[in-house]
Amino acid sequence: MQLLGAILAVLSAATFALTNATGRRGVITGTPAQGMVISMPVGLACFLALALLTGAAQNIGRFGGAALASLSAAGVLHFVLGRYCNFRASQAAGVNLTAPVVQLNSVVTLILAVVVLREPCTMLQAVGALLMVAGSLVVQRPSEPAAASKPLERPAFSPRIAAGFVFALIAALAYGTSPIVVRQALQDVGLMGGLVGGSIAYAAATVVVMLGLLIPGLRRNVLQVSGENARWFTYSGIFVAAAHGFLYSALAVAPIMLVAPLLQLSLVFRFLFALLLNPHHEIFGVLVVVGSVVSIAGACIIAIDTQLILGALAVPEPLASLLRSQL
Repeated sequence: MQLLGAILAVLSAATFALTNATGRRGVITGTPAQGMVISMPVGLACFLALALLTGAAQNIGRFGGAALASLSAAGVLHFVLGRYCNFRASQAAGVNLTAPVVQLNSVVTLILAVVVLREPCTMLQAVGALLMVAGSLVVQRPSEPAAASKPLERPAFSPRIAAGFVFALIAALAYGTSPIVVRQALQDVGLMGGLVGGSIAYAAATVVVMLGLLIPGLRRNVLQVSGENARWFTYSGIFVAAAHGFLYSALAVAPIMLVAPLLQLSLVFRFLFALLLNPHHEIFGVLVVVGSVVSIAGACIIAIDTQLILGALAVPEPLASLLRSQL
């Protein structure tokens, strides 16, 4: 089951990257609020349709009141607070600069997995977590945007680093906390229960977002969305639903210490999709690549069995003993 969990986690990483690229395309001229209101019902519809088609909906009876409350809280934390801040971070500084910071959610999750769920963590895995933090900081070093090749061309994208960093950090905290709540609620419900759990979380978040439309200013903002932006936000809603479907199913069959690090592969997919979909609205530089590689290296150190790494590198026994020691 752990192999299945790993495969689902990689699929989740790829589709998370795709939803970030399409969401980024939408907020270039649209707003985060528009993205939230359009993508949320789309995601909920996808989850409900999949749960009904696969027969997973019949597992709803396996969820007690505490599990329903936990999944609802996780949905609001992740899909409302986390996604809004992710949209704001992407709008301010682009996906390439903010993605490694948002990916710190994995570090938050791993820390909480050890403290709350009592999952094991070695000293080497702690080193991997530090590498992930270092990678996120590297990409925040100032970079000179590429100049326009012709005088009449639109100026190159100029990121607002501070705003992007702050919103990305809040998103990381929200994204990093919610899997702990989800894992506790889904531990005994099986693979199909993950789809039901996702539907519950999405439904709670959608209700909160729809209630937000009672605010006149927010309602006016959403009604001003263009057809082009609405299309990209719809794509984002579909892909993020798929990503969370893979993620919730992975969490239902595999431990967080396996799933969370594999999600770091989204950094690779995000760079690729940003290059394909938003080449003129992202920062592509050496520091971005270096920071992403460092973060991925840290994720690999966490995800791969510590003993396997130490054996492959022929680490001297005194040091190996230290690195394999449990925190």
